[in-house]
Parts: sequence; structure tokens; C-alpha cells
Amino acid sequence: MPANDRDSASLWGMEQAIRRIQQFTTDASYDTYLESVFMQSAVERQLGILGEAARRVLIEFQQFHPEIDWRNAINLRNILLHRCDQVRPEVIWNIVTSVLPGLRVQLEALLPPLPDDT
Repeated sequence: MPANDRDSASLWGMEQAIRRIQQFTTDASYDTYLESVFMQSAVERQLGILGEAARRVLIEFQQFHPEIDWRNAINLRNILLHRCDQVRPEVIWNIVTSVLPGLRVQLEALLPPLPDDT
């Protein structure tokens, strides 16, 4: 099932959020992450954007691509926004280091090509 314009925009938004998180955390260790409220805030913000973009993808497209963990992306966004007292840095760091690299690869396989500038 090809993505419509809205889904395509959401997929690009998800990929961009992951790319930004990876830029923020390049060469960072877990201890560095714990010591930097700035880094934690930036990562959490982008995870929220990732989850919001995932939420906007039509359910039919989500069902056609069950390899993407849409539900957990959306649930994480809800926790970050509505139950921030439940955010655990070790869980966020695990997502950043273990989940997002694979998710980015999965998303890149679904991304439509950018239009030519010709």
C-alpha cells in the first residue's frame, strides 16, 4: 500500500525526529545523557514528535506495515506528554540506542522519493 501525502509527510516527520535524536546523542554515553538535562529534553521532545507523527499515519497504512511498532511510538508520546513522572531515563536511552536505529531503517524503506528539483 503506497503512502498518501499525509502519510508520507508523517513518515518523513518520524524519520527526521530520529535523525535529530541521533545527532543530539552522537558520541554520547548513558552517563553523558544523564548529566545533560538539555540532551534529555531535546531527545524527549523529538520522541514526542515521532509519536505524534506516527499517530497521524492512517490506520490502514499502519495495518499494512505491521513491521513498524506504531503503537509503542504513540504510547511513548502519550507518556512523555501526559505522564512525564513515569519517564525513566534508562528506558529512553535504550530506545535511543537499541530501537531507533532499526526503526529508521524500516521507515527509510517506506519513504517516497523526494520530488526532483528540475
